[in-house]
Amino acid sequence: MHFAMLGSGAVGGYYGARLARAGHQVTFLARGAHLGAIRARGMTIRSPLGDFTVRAAAEEDPARVGPVDVVVVAVKTYDNVTALPSLRPMVGPSTTVLTLQNGVDSVDQVAAVVGERAVLGGTTYIGTALSAPGLIEQTGTHQRVVFGEVFGERRRLTPRVEQIRDAFASADVQVEAVEDARIPLWEKFIFLAPFAAFTGAARLPIGPLWADPAIRRTLVDAFVEVEQVARAEGVPVSPDTVRNLVKYTESIPGTTRSSLLIDLQQGKRIEVEALQGSVVRRGRAAGVPTPLMSALYAVLKPYEQGPRG
Repeated sequence: MHFAMLGSGAVGGYYGARLARAGHQVTFLARGAHLGAIRARGMTIRSPLGDFTVRAAAEEDPARVGPVDVVVVAVKTYDNVTALPSLRPMVGPSTTVLTLQNGVDSVDQVAAVVGERAVLGGTTYIGTALSAPGLIEQTGTHQRVVFGEVFGERRRLTPRVEQIRDAFASADVQVEAVEDARIPLWEKFIFLAPFAAFTGAARLPIGPLWADPAIRRTLVDAFVEVEQVARAEGVPVSPDTVRNLVKYTESIPGTTRSSLLIDLQQGKRIEVEALQGSVVRRGRAAGVPTPLMSALYAVLKPYEQGPRG
């Protein structure tokens, strides 16, 4: 299969490199020094699972790529306005667009550009960073992708979902194909939006927050707020979602930081609109009160362009 990675940084670059290493045709969409490094030296992955370098095509102009089998969308959500129009030259009649972005807005935003028929929704669990142009470093060994249909054909595994699942599996990626991708998207979102909000607002990792009984109760209440929004939208998340998230939060290292906190500390833009802003807007539309997430959204919104924005 021919994959194009729209966003060839920490996530797209990592999975693209694994797919290329497995023998799939991969084209990285990149710019500047990162583009130059990929062209000159290839894409290098440093990982506890093994270091490797792959040589693959790299382009800045999507028109030079043309229609492919699968486009993986892995740019930061705040770049969608400028990045998503780049999909059009790469999408033909049989192209699938798989989004692995944070939050639950991405599938609708991508569908607005290429149509619902082309879109699959997915999420990923991985710790990677773009350490230098052409170099991605993985922390830990977890690298999991969960995806499936989100529009008309959900509730079954379609042939294209199975084909893409097999492609990722051939690249030694932990992959799960699901019948209704809205469920894993929202179950991750129920955790991520509050987790990012609390750690970002406090400028602290999860450990000291979870250790304080009052903060812990409030964080769990925020999980419940987002879960109620999901149910109001008709997404059948597990009845044990919040209970499972409590167990998960208890199990992760106390030093764990959200990507939003990391971006804040590095002076970068943050995905506040795709996370906290989305909860607030969707809650308002569904008539579900979200007082905790609304307050945290207001705290973080001024930092949308970074601490010096």
